[in-house]
Amino acid sequence: MFGSGLRRSMLVAAAVAGVVAFGGQATASTSWVTAWAAGQQSTTTLIPPPMFGNQTLRLIVHSRADGKAVRIRLSNTFGDRPVTFGRATVGLSAGGGAVAAGTLRAITFGRAASVTVPVGHEVASDPVPLRVSAGADLAVSVYLPTDTGPATYHRAAFQTNYVSTAGDHTADPTATSFTTTAGHWFFLDSVAVTGTSDVGTVVALGDSITDGSGSSGGNHRWPDVLADRVAATPGGHLSVADEGIAGNKVLTDDPVSGQSVLHRLDRDVLSQPGVRTVIMLEGINDLRSTTPPATAEQIIAGYRQVIARVHARGARILGATITSVAGSARYDANMERQRQAVNEWIRTSGAFDGVVDFATAVADPADPLRLRPAYDSGDHLHPDNAGYQAMGRAVDLKLLSR
Repeated sequence: MFGSGLRRSMLVAAAVAGVVAFGGQATASTSWVTAWAAGQQSTTTLIPPPMFGNQTLRLIVHSRADGKAVRIRLSNTFGDRPVTFGRATVGLSAGGGAVAAGTLRAITFGRAASVTVPVGHEVASDPVPLRVSAGADLAVSVYLPTDTGPATYHRAAFQTNYVSTAGDHTADPTATSFTTTAGHWFFLDSVAVTGTSDVGTVVALGDSITDGSGSSGGNHRWPDVLADRVAATPGGHLSVADEGIAGNKVLTDDPVSGQSVLHRLDRDVLSQPGVRTVIMLEGINDLRSTTPPATAEQIIAGYRQVIARVHARGARILGATITSVAGSARYDANMERQRQAVNEWIRTSGAFDGVVDFATAVADPADPLRLRPAYDSGDHLHPDNAGYQAMGRAVDLKLLSR
């Protein structure tokens, strides 16, 4: 139990109620957008892996869209056995592990209070009436009545989440029974809300620099900065979903940092509702790999596959230049040559629908191979809060909705 220690398919309702992609639920009068998301990872390499049984999780997520109803998607993508979710609720967070009075709502799956999700699958809930504002924190609670085995999770939440003592505490408005905290999101893949027909989703696809490594927490990632800018723009009508995973690569899977972009693109990005634009910042971990490092040509070939798949879904994709890494672990002259070649291709090939020049935005003007000192978290690889601010401001908002 916690504290003591790919396949993706659509199933008919008769097999597992509600195992569907969010995007399949839109109607002519109602659209869904992704208000929050997190790329899923395996915990099987952790010793011991987090497991739960007869416990409730309360997961805090930051909505990036307004809505009048909510749906959640739960994942057992990397489990080793079917996982039963005995009950689930959602409400507006009152801070910490508490839920704001009068906002707690029961969640159902195919009109049932509980659902069992097979290994390698996900389940989308029924719509839940709840008014949500962009910038609000939601508290999603799930009761796990039986042993889950190793949990599917998102490792780097930069958000405090809560684990209860024994029992179903999904309906508890207070945090009294949630005595353990965790810096991960377990089982929760994404949250969608209803919007109007002119609302869409921007997906930030990336690695640790998109996931927020080096930030102080409190929603200071560059996608958070971008989302705040969009929300402040009259008629913005776009949500920003963060699908960054620390250590992620374009080309190869990793047991700790998760499946490659080529492997996870459909599940983590293209299955999200309302996707209009993808911003892709990936490749540095391919260049830093020791088994062996990828070449610029290999990364570009991977980019081309991603671009084709995004375009086939009718969405746009922006290419983001790889930021400076001189002085970081494993840095060498060959890595720099490959990075420069990749960035030159991103800027000049015309393969992407637009370019976001993050490399220029955070580079040291006196030594462009390095991060600007004021933007460096200290490892010469990840920006700090100020660096993420600069990155979030570097995105031309006009590119998001053309």
